[in-house]
Amino acid sequence: QVQLVESGGDSVQAGGSLRLSCATSGYRTGKNYCVAWFRQAPGKEREGVAGIFTGGGAPTYYADSVKGRFTISQDNAKTLYLQMNSLKPEDTAMYYCAAGTTYCSARYWPEEADFAYWGRGTQVTVSS
Repeated sequence: QVQLVESGGDSVQAGGSLRLSCATSGYRTGKNYCVAWFRQAPGKEREGVAGIFTGGGAPTYYADSVKGRFTISQDNAKTLYLQMNSLKPEDTAMYYCAAGTTYCSARYWPEEADFAYWGRGTQVTVSS
């Protein structure tokens, strides 16, 4: 069973930076996953922010609203990160780590239902 635990959320001023972390475990050996960050602001639908395909060979997905400001990465310990720079008040949301046995890339973003595993979220608040 894949387990995901987010951390790193905080309250920051506009223009500041944060790095979110997602500790992951339970990946099946030899199975490839799309591992991703989603966010949900109050009153809005959840949206995919960034995603990596663990099988490699696929350009990373970024939502247009975060391109050039956010960077997703994963280390050898399979911790997933989201480096967020030049934060804006509109980035305020609950951020979720998610994983699914699906392909993803800059040219293909799966349905949210394809992500079977979710963390509980970490809150990011950006004040102006």
